Amino acid sequence: MRRSRLTSALLSALALALAASATDCGGGEDGAAARGDGDGGTRTADRVQPLAGIPAPRLPVTVDSADGREVTVASADRIVPLTGSLSEIVFTLGLGRRVVARDITATFEQAAKLPVVTRAHDVSAEGVLSLKPTVVIADTTTGPAEAIGQIRDAGIPLVVVAPAKSLADVGARIDAVAGALGVGSAGAELRKRTDARIAAVRKDIPAREGGRKPRVAFLYLRGSASVHLLGGADSGASSLLEAAGAVDAGKESGLRKDFTAITGEALAKAAPDAILVMTKGLESVGGPDGLVRIPGVAQTPAGMDRRIVSIEDGVLLNYGPRTDEVLKSIVEQLYANGS
Repeated sequence: MRRSRLTSALLSALALALAASATDCGGGEDGAAARGDGDGGTRTADRVQPLAGIPAPRLPVTVDSADGREVTVASADRIVPLTGSLSEIVFTLGLGRRVVARDITATFEQAAKLPVVTRAHDVSAEGVLSLKPTVVIADTTTGPAEAIGQIRDAGIPLVVVAPAKSLADVGARIDAVAGALGVGSAGAELRKRTDARIAAVRKDIPAREGGRKPRVAFLYLRGSASVHLLGGADSGASSLLEAAGAVDAGKESGLRKDFTAITGEALAKAAPDAILVMTKGLESVGGPDGLVRIPGVAQTPAGMDRRIVSIEDGVLLNYGPRTDEVLKSIVEQLYANGS
């Protein structure tokens, strides 16, 4: 359950920024308003799109937890998912009305009115237990360990799911959540839908003249905390960029860690044609004008052309049911005007 100091700092910075920017969007249920069911339906950026129908969990089930335990789930009446991406999966499976709390990173509309049971990115065991959950779902980055232990010691089934770091992890993560909640058939349907939508986006990526792939650098920015980082091989963005027909410039330039502090030398070596950022991160540095004032950015091809790809913080690296939307937005922005 231990996290690196750098990862903990990143998660805390992201959580604080999300807390400052969150608004009460309303719509705490997962009904069909403002969406369509099935491919081609209407979707909005701040909503998830549940499967048609509400599945009936077949319980009890005993599942393998990613922390090496076997966990028996007897009821899915009161669910607490402890990350935004896990919440997204639970709601999209059609079980949103059973969710009684959320992590601060669950920012989509249907979850907005739920009580928050995290402080920064740390779980409040007291907050979770006060809501009398029948099952808690976490992933291996969820902490602190003491809070996880308190929840387990209270007799609450707690299932840990392996984190998703690439497109290849999406299906397994959906299967794990669906299996733990006794809705395996719904999980299979959601996995099929998600795979099909991602494949459809990849099929429509425009070919570039000469076959040269655009180089894209992922920058993690939190201007209020003076956090300016360049993503490397383990940032989580590489799979998305490669699926979009691009090269992860940080990874390709030799950065093997998740993130490293931005320097003019590192950016010059990465030489990105475009820069990928989270929306709130871009706002935190003053928008495009502030971004190019970060040392080294203005000297890159991306900085000179102001080619910026901006994706909402709450969905960019979730690798779940809305990843097709993320990928589509990256493709549309990256290849705008045939560039």
